[in-house]
Amino acid sequence: MPETLYPIAAVERDTGIGKDTLRVWERRYEFPVPVRDEKGERLYPADQVARLRLIRRLMDLGYRPGKIVGAPDEVLAELIDRESAREAKGDSKAAALQPLVDMVAAHDCDQLRRELQQRLLREGLQRFVSETVAPLNHQVGLAWFKGALGVSEEHMYTEQVQNLVRGAVGQHASHLGSPRILLTTFPDEPHGLGLLMVEAMLVPEGAYCVSLGTRTPIEAIATAAGEGRYDIVALSFSSAFPARLAIEGLSALRSHLPEHVELWAGGAGVPSARKLPSGVLTFKVIGETLDALLSWRAAHPSH
Repeated sequence: MPETLYPIAAVERDTGIGKDTLRVWERRYEFPVPVRDEKGERLYPADQVARLRLIRRLMDLGYRPGKIVGAPDEVLAELIDRESAREAKGDSKAAALQPLVDMVAAHDCDQLRRELQQRLLREGLQRFVSETVAPLNHQVGLAWFKGALGVSEEHMYTEQVQNLVRGAVGQHASHLGSPRILLTTFPDEPHGLGLLMVEAMLVPEGAYCVSLGTRTPIEAIATAAGEGRYDIVALSFSSAFPARLAIEGLSALRSHLPEHVELWAGGAGVPSARKLPSGVLTFKVIGETLDALLSWRAAHPSH
């Protein structure tokens, strides 16, 4: 039976690792190692796609590409054992979220939706995002990491959370809010849940948020920020996003934005603040956005 080969677009969808990132890793770390079809297009064997999924999950847990992409299999296996042992110790929060992870594994959409809705009602939108969704994202990632969840289950989970949070955000939204915040990602970043989580934290505080969705060209972001008279542009970066592209993109965007427009960047893939140009505010934890909002309002009392 011929070996199954996947085109680069399918690998990007499956792993969440952008096409440009895959090409960069191929040159820099000599992995992945695709074959070529008759047109010269890259095709990836199934075992390499599986390894890329594992690398992506390790990155979600905080490992940088330079440490793991070109690492031998035995090193990755050691990291897997370490993370599994760390999770086994667990804490009360992880234990409390395990029933939700089990619902995801069972593909029990209805029960998962009901449980998430009940938690949202009990906790309120901001606590729900920071104390349930953020750690639950981590637990779902760990379950995928250990092979307890597949790609379809993870996608189902993300869709359920997005639908619920988006509906709750709509109940708080106001066209009269301030500051005006534009949310999006760069062209090679396909993940939008982080944007929605930021919106859920800020809209209840009276901020006016508009999302352009994912994969917006830098020039289009700058144009939208100017034409829409936004005060802040906020971008989200998943762990798979290359640090070099993030630094270059943020530098370019900062130079195209009016000086008074703040530029925020958050997520697991945000480079160290010391590597970024001045005028970029970074976040690693979702709750830090509330402090940034308070600081902005203190600096702009007329708003």
